[in-house]
This record gives sequence, C-alpha cells and structure tokens, in this order.
Amino acid sequence: MDAIRGLVEKAIVLSPYGRLLGITTEAVEVDCVAVRLPYRTDVTTIGDLVHGGAIASLVDVAATAACWASPNVAPGTRGTTIGFTIHFLAAARSQDLVATARVIQRGGSICVVEADVRDADKSVSRATVTYKLSAPKS
Repeated sequence: MDAIRGLVEKAIVLSPYGRLLGITTEAVEVDCVAVRLPYRTDVTTIGDLVHGGAIASLVDVAATAACWASPNVAPGTRGTTIGFTIHFLAAARSQDLVATARVIQRGGSICVVEADVRDADKSVSRATVTYKLSAPKS
C-alpha cells in the first residue's frame, strides 16, 4: 500500500497542476482515493463561490489517482482521462472541498470511476469519469 500511496501522491496529486491547485491527499486505498482542494480566493469566480473548473479539476485528479491505486498497474503504464461527466448539485462557498473517487469497473484497460465532491455540510457535485490505462510497450 505504501508504494501505491507514493505513486498516487508523487505522480498525480503533486503533479505540477495538482500543486498549482494546492490539492492534498486525504486517503488512499485500493481503487479509492480522497483528495482535498483547500479553499482560497484563487479558485473562486465571484465572491466566495468556488469555480466549477476547479471542482472539475479536483474530480479529475481524484479519479485519475483512484485508477492508479491498484497493485496490478505495471511499471511503465501510461494513462489518460477519456470521458468525464459532472453534475453540480450545490454551490461550494468558502470551504475546503474533498473529492472521493472510487473505481466501480476495472476492465483490461478501461476504468470507470464515480466521484463525489463534498464540503463540510453537503455534496456539491457527482461525476463519472472514464480513464484508460495503457500497458507498457514491450
């Protein structure tokens, strides 16, 4: 589990974009990752309203991490998001957000993930992400 957590944190959560957003790791389990987007004015639109793009980015980081959180992912594997649907359920205002992403289907190369983004009080979005893991070339 330590190797999986290290991969998730170093390669995904602490990627340049993850660092730009200030995302941090909350939890890592096989096929399930939770990450936090700390509230700050840099991720808002008007007033204290968190931008939908920041929320979508949080979902993508969480879903990507969940797909990589498997002992079966071989070294040298590559991956990319190939589909993404998000529903915004409530405004996210002046609070940290936590996205929990769980793989609901893992095929030979395609993973389907459900992600829930919550503030301290409520769910602010739900998403389904499709991700492709490509085996290393021999």
